[in-house]
Amino acid sequence: MERMIRINPRDNVAVAIEALYKGDIVTLDGVTYTLVTDLPAGHKMALVDIKEGEKVIKYGYPIGAATRDIARGEHVHAFNIKTCLSEEASYTYDEAVAKAYIEEEEETRRLSWKDKIPTFMAYARSNGDIGIRNELWIVPTVGCVNRIGEKLADWARTNLDIRDGVHVWTHPFGCSQLGGDHENTRKILADLVHHPNAGGVLVLSLGCENNTPESFRELVGEVDESRVKFLTCQKVEDEIAEGQKLIGQIALEMAKDVRTVTPLSKLRVGFKCGGSDGFSGITANPLVGRFCDELTAMGGTAILTEVPEMFGAEQILFDRCESREVFDQAVEMVNDFKHYFTSHGQVVYENPSPGNKAGGISTLEDKSLGCVQKGGRSVVRAIAKYGDRITASGLNLLSGPGNDIVSTTVQSASGAHMILFTTGRGTPLGAPVPTVKVATNDELATRKADWIDFNAGRILSEDASVVTNDLLQYVVKVASGDIRTCNEINGYAEISIFKDGVVL
Repeated sequence: MERMIRINPRDNVAVAIEALYKGDIVTLDGVTYTLVTDLPAGHKMALVDIKEGEKVIKYGYPIGAATRDIARGEHVHAFNIKTCLSEEASYTYDEAVAKAYIEEEEETRRLSWKDKIPTFMAYARSNGDIGIRNELWIVPTVGCVNRIGEKLADWARTNLDIRDGVHVWTHPFGCSQLGGDHENTRKILADLVHHPNAGGVLVLSLGCENNTPESFRELVGEVDESRVKFLTCQKVEDEIAEGQKLIGQIALEMAKDVRTVTPLSKLRVGFKCGGSDGFSGITANPLVGRFCDELTAMGGTAILTEVPEMFGAEQILFDRCESREVFDQAVEMVNDFKHYFTSHGQVVYENPSPGNKAGGISTLEDKSLGCVQKGGRSVVRAIAKYGDRITASGLNLLSGPGNDIVSTTVQSASGAHMILFTTGRGTPLGAPVPTVKVATNDELATRKADWIDFNAGRILSEDASVVTNDLLQYVVKVASGDIRTCNEINGYAEISIFKDGVVL
């Protein structure tokens, strides 16, 4: 295995696969380099002398500009390069480029998946959707009843046979919010009520909250009333006893559910990265991108969010929009998020995090160019707003921030059956849906085996097509219920709702 990797032939930096030290001699593409500084694994080395002000190229694109002269063989990082991003950017749409991506996706479908789409075992829902889990969900409409929900969940786990699990989605909102924040809370909670991984739902209200039981019931709309029950605690003498009765009724209906053979084209998968490092854009994210291409080619649905982590790489996604209408919506989504930053007096490029930098990511462009690779080369078929439920197959861009809990929540609420979550630093976080943690490197996969489900570090030493197929088979087993993800085994699952405005 090489000690360094040059990701794109146009790059003027390479990434260390292992820790290197001043004076070490490495050979890359037949050229010998002598390290003039120490270089941690995942960090970048200059392949040529880079003058102050010159662009630093990685993934074939600029990730920033040198703030001083950088010598060949020197460590290239946040201390000697800076972002080139600003709040203003212009974008173009080339129909010929988009057409080429569409034809590529159709060719993959024709050659790889026509008439032989893989199947898995899922729960068929009465509305035609499918679920990959048959869980009982308790959805509080307001934070005041969180503890009541937890008591009911504990009772259900102890006294009922609900095979796939019981969750209560606690949160601090549902009251004392105004405008967009209030509606965001209501939309996300209503989305969770409709999620197909829940075989049954108890909606738990207090009774005097801004998110009134009546208005929320209207927002939720049509449901299977044998599986979705509503309880307003102020209207009953004993809310615990009444909750237990309703949950018991729901459980009787859920007991009838069985898995049936389902084409993988009905699966919706969200893609997320968190605790990224210098290997994220080399191993895990490209691996997920290859999976994305296979899933969308067979007619499945992929969901990419983290809009601020598209900044600096958004044109790559815009080039793949299937129409000018989708392109216009994508540009609006990105510009709206930039306005969100500037309206709070913040710059759009205040990223990456300290952990990202320690792992070798230097600028937001560096992070974004690695991040968007989770979308592979798939055609962008639709743009969804925060709180929307996904309806289009293929790759969807979903408006949401980069924050791990907020973004996995909005992906779950949009209808993702599961999430592939890449990480180079490691995180135990779990979404409301099964969350497959994909490690970027062997060391993390070994050291945090109780967090990590799949090791993408294999990409550095194995054939990429073999690892991609292994990930596809792993997803099939998770979706079929044959494997529980680490977050499920550990009981790590939570939600967080996007907040922008005033709390009364």
